[in-house]
Amino acid sequence: MVLRMESPAPALEVQDWVRGQPLANFQPGKVYIVDFWATWCGPCVSTMPSLMQLQEKYKGSGVEVVAVAAEEEAATADEVRAYLDAWFTEKFPKLNFRIGLDCTGEMKKLWMEASFSFGIPCSFVVDRDSHIAFIGHPADLEDVLPKVRDGIWRTSDQAKAADRERIARGREEAFLSKISPAIEMEDWKTALSAIEEAIALMPDSIQLRAAHADTLLHKMRDMQTGLPVLRQLVRDAIDRNAGNWLLGAMNQLSDPAYDYTGFPSVERFAMGKELSEHILALKELKDDVKAYSYQLVARYYHESGNKARAGELLELALKLVDGLYLADNIKQRWLTDLLQTLANYRGQTVCYGALSAVPENHAKPKAN
Repeated sequence: MVLRMESPAPALEVQDWVRGQPLANFQPGKVYIVDFWATWCGPCVSTMPSLMQLQEKYKGSGVEVVAVAAEEEAATADEVRAYLDAWFTEKFPKLNFRIGLDCTGEMKKLWMEASFSFGIPCSFVVDRDSHIAFIGHPADLEDVLPKVRDGIWRTSDQAKAADRERIARGREEAFLSKISPAIEMEDWKTALSAIEEAIALMPDSIQLRAAHADTLLHKMRDMQTGLPVLRQLVRDAIDRNAGNWLLGAMNQLSDPAYDYTGFPSVERFAMGKELSEHILALKELKDDVKAYSYQLVARYYHESGNKARAGELLELALKLVDGLYLADNIKQRWLTDLLQTLANYRGQTVCYGALSAVPENHAKPKAN
């Protein structure tokens, strides 16, 4: 059975409680945030302060946060518990919500797998009647939680649409996980057959559509069959004018990992130009997506000869990434990559804050 909005909340099969008092069952009349996370997951660690803020903000409204560590890597549960205890003491000594530990896989099976949730962080909101009200990224809780608390979220068209989209994405991920073994073995014909079967069932999946073009053009190098597929993908992305579609199509044209030898350059740049214009005109993108879009479009401008515009976009991306709330290692890696690309494009040393980079044929980026 699929776990979705309106489903009864599964049991709390937690082995141990690392922080806070044990919680055996969800109490009627309360709202719970059940967040799946891991210490090795940068985005998960980045959301901890916001979860603490939500707990403080809504503690008088019957809202409780319960974070579940179900992805830690250690030989025994005792080792995980000792590690988590030390980790929280160092990183979040003033943590104000419960931390549960499960190394058996039960919580993942009952919550994550049953809801087609394949990545962390992932938050589940349990409503006052112990039914699921929301499943998604914890970044969305600030908007959703007040509506859940007031009892107006589950009946809203927005909630129903979001849940349908989430399940569709989850099914995409399930299909892609089945395709992965063929891709890992570089059995492109088997992978292509599975992708085309999945597209027949889910024609509106950008992940599957992009994988279709990618397999034909970049894995099988079948230009005759792949180019019409890419043309249709670009056309559909522009017609939809949706960020994920536009970026998914653009990635097929402007990824530095791909070899575009043999790709008709005139057509490639024509499609890239049209996609770039639509991407840069998108409104209300989150800053991390906007930074990625600038980075992606900058590659097109550089390769098509507009190096000045490419540099401008990379500088905008640097400022956006610098302002993101990310784990330090993730932010540093992204800034370093952007700065190195900028140095390569300009053919000269460039600096940003404490970082500097010279063109890659001379040296690698370093901290001042």
